[in-house]
Amino acid sequence: MNAREAITIALQGTGGMLPMYLGDLSDADFLVRPAPSANHIAWQLGHLIASEAQLIKGQVSTAVYPEMPAGFDKQHGKETSAVEPPKGFATKADYLSLFAKVREATVANLQKLSDADLDKTTTGPMAAYAPNVGAMFLLVSNHTLMHAGQFTVVRRKLGKPVLF
Repeated sequence: MNAREAITIALQGTGGMLPMYLGDLSDADFLVRPAPSANHIAWQLGHLIASEAQLIKGQVSTAVYPEMPAGFDKQHGKETSAVEPPKGFATKADYLSLFAKVREATVANLQKLSDADLDKTTTGPMAAYAPNVGAMFLLVSNHTLMHAGQFTVVRRKLGKPVLF
């Protein structure tokens, strides 16, 4: 197994987890906050989608991603995270579809890189968390896992069954 194969397994694993955690939730459930100041799932999922493309494109100049819907990045920025009541968010189906397309693009972008590309030093503020391009791809996978953990709190609040 090489680095690309291992990172692909991580990306596919965390990407496959989201539909499991979110499958039995409604569009309305996506707007439930686990605590008054916490972000709801719709905002978090939009943040994951937007940041995944931004993180990789920021380090891999040849990376290609699907175009985001108009206003998507702004809708999922810090300034909209606390708006009450939440408005302007997409449907569960839209989020899951776009997440799948972005994750597919991330894996495709990864497959085009060489071992030397993965070893390249990253730049910018995220370099402290991911010092090379390979680590940046793993950070994207771990970022998904971190938010999926937050989704479980909403599931518990809604009385949904424990999955894992």
